[in-house]
Amino acid sequence: MAQHTPVIEIRDLHKSYGELEVLKGVDITAHKGDVVSLIGSSGSGKSTLLRCANLLEDSQQGDIVFKGEPVKWKGGGLHRRPADPHQVLRIRTNLSMVFQQFNLWAHMSILQNVMEAPLTVLDRPRDEVDHAARKYLDKVGIGDKCDAYPAQLSGGQQQRAAIARALCMEPEALLFDEPTSALDPELEQEVVRVIKDLASEGRTMIIVTHDMNMAHDVSDHVVFLHQGLIEEQGPPETLFGAAKSERLRGFLSSTTHAT
Repeated sequence: MAQHTPVIEIRDLHKSYGELEVLKGVDITAHKGDVVSLIGSSGSGKSTLLRCANLLEDSQQGDIVFKGEPVKWKGGGLHRRPADPHQVLRIRTNLSMVFQQFNLWAHMSILQNVMEAPLTVLDRPRDEVDHAARKYLDKVGIGDKCDAYPAQLSGGQQQRAAIARALCMEPEALLFDEPTSALDPELEQEVVRVIKDLASEGRTMIIVTHDMNMAHDVSDHVVFLHQGLIEEQGPPETLFGAAKSERLRGFLSSTTHAT
């Protein structure tokens, strides 16, 4: 990858569910080491955009480019689908997603949860994956929970396990979809601390969040989505300190965590 090639680039992305157009032509770029936060009201298209970037959802128009390599498509409009399953798998494994609801396997221990994808998807050696999984569980502060099961952990601990699972894939970028919105405030801070640590290490991340303080503190670039379009974007100091858009000012004033 050339030094200035973005890790992920989205150009003129459109996404509809039947007659409902959720994304109406959105452009997002994340270079290596960038932290990009997506903010906006519920229904503005933030999570849909993230799922399209990771090819969990099919978009109807626009380009998704991973490390300079465009996604290949077949069909058009509502019938458009990725053309190359191997490319989809490669991109998904390099854009590890952390979901709002953790999505841990209830019948597996925390260590098994973190090891599962590198073993089955990447076919890496078990001893190597075991070592990496324990390292990442230590990193997120729950190294002592390897043998516990998800039901035995708090929500904050489960989300940190999900982050360790994403890290164990050694991805090019991490995608966070509202990683703290299902948590109580005190548990939320456990997860925010981990995300701040990852940002300080220069990891590439795209974060959909309702937490304006976190978006302000960790982001290089913030994008405010409104009804499927980018209403305003820029560095956090500008968006939170000198918003130009009346809609953005209204959104920030209505957000209890507004900076």
